[in-house]
Amino acid sequence: MKQKEFDRSAGILMPVSSLPSPYGIGTFGKEAYDFVDRLVEARQKYWQVLPLGPTGFGDSPYASFSAFAGNPYFVDLDTLIAEGLLTKEYVEGFRWNMEEQFVDYGLLHQSRTKVLRKAYENSKHKDTKEYLDFVKENEFWLKDYCMYISCKKHFEDMAWQEWNEDIKFRKNTALRAYEEQLKDDIEFQMFVQFKFYEQWNQLKDYANENGVEIIGDIPIYMAEDSADVWQNPHIFQLDQDLNPTKVAGVPPDAFSETGQRWGNPLYDWKRLEKEDFSWWRKRMEHSAKLYDVIRIDHFIGMTKYYAIPAEEEDAVNGTWVDGPGMKLIRAINESVGTKRIIAEDLGVKMPEVEAVLNESGYPGMKVLEFAFDGNRKNEHLPYNWDANIVACGGTHDNDTLVGYFTGLQWWELGYIREYMGDQHASIEKLVDNIFRDAYASVANIVIFQMQDVLKVGSLGRMNIPSSMGTNWRWRMLKEQVDPKDVERLRYLCDIYGR
Repeated sequence: MKQKEFDRSAGILMPVSSLPSPYGIGTFGKEAYDFVDRLVEARQKYWQVLPLGPTGFGDSPYASFSAFAGNPYFVDLDTLIAEGLLTKEYVEGFRWNMEEQFVDYGLLHQSRTKVLRKAYENSKHKDTKEYLDFVKENEFWLKDYCMYISCKKHFEDMAWQEWNEDIKFRKNTALRAYEEQLKDDIEFQMFVQFKFYEQWNQLKDYANENGVEIIGDIPIYMAEDSADVWQNPHIFQLDQDLNPTKVAGVPPDAFSETGQRWGNPLYDWKRLEKEDFSWWRKRMEHSAKLYDVIRIDHFIGMTKYYAIPAEEEDAVNGTWVDGPGMKLIRAINESVGTKRIIAEDLGVKMPEVEAVLNESGYPGMKVLEFAFDGNRKNEHLPYNWDANIVACGGTHDNDTLVGYFTGLQWWELGYIREYMGDQHASIEKLVDNIFRDAYASVANIVIFQMQDVLKVGSLGRMNIPSSMGTNWRWRMLKEQVDPKDVERLRYLCDIYGR
């Protein structure tokens, strides 16, 4: 059955990590509720967030330790203070950041676990109905994830493939032994997840009650060092020592002579199909509880995926392999019920992927930063769009609009100014014009990054692909939001019927 098209509407991409807060990173606290209020004032229907899972080395939400667990950093400490689990003096005794506008993951790693541990020790949650119901509802993943994190700590943060052989291979005797040995830490991790979901569900309810829906992003692939691969090695392409035989990536193109070797283990789609896509069904059921709309990152990989031999250092010698396509899409649709899907279909264009999008009814994406290469048939130019798409200025992997325009040559800017009918437009005026063109277009949904609403330069960029050390760090300052920005969005929604 084909998914119904979205109504004409607009939204903002704002990572939870980028919200203001006193504690070094955005949380599910007061500033998140204030952000929902601003969306309502601006007549925005959607709040798009990046994946909410726990992050490890590199801090990427697209390389999470779990497809199901939540990021402990997002648990709001002021809420725990209000519940009597922490004192403000204790929390303020830690240093949370060096610069207010950037997340310092090193400081967070040192401090956040200590603070949450204190809240756990002060909590009387274990026998409450709410906690017991939470544990029961999430039994598919919860205990295994918490054991994984506790074992990881026990083995000094080593990847699970480097643990002792018995627990690496999940021998029953080892599972029982480590469960007993690490019992307190496992229960602490379960408490953190309980608080994460308790606070997230309250925030989501508030957004929904005020007419704002949450678009959640899920990466198609799992990190090799994740609870999911450790718990379910049989559904991935691993050898007898549980090392990947083929890994994910994309082939060489105009931007990279050697392609991109992401390194994620690939799914054993034939095995998954024999199991009626059970793991994917559970993942999508879980995502449908978390979000109102689910954006699937690298959707192309469901229909045709690029397989790179694990021993290769780059992506040159990979091959394209057919994926499950509509078989998986049907399983996903059955799992999410009335919730809807957005397909991130950027990258290599393939007839097979177009066919799946047409049959499923899922909207694909168009990116305005990709539009102005001089090719008048460029699919990202607004006059080439269809209605059933999600249009955006740029994604989390692109520069901000101000950064993008600033980096162009004068002749490239000349074409953009001519296109917009504003030959003398400044960089800031070009950003305003991009918003207007997108809002005026036929696209059913328009999503812009919060950095672009605020006209932040390249320092606001969330991620530079294939780089590490400075990504996923940008934060909005509390005083950065100008009422005029809110009014401008509200005006565009009114003028262009969104």
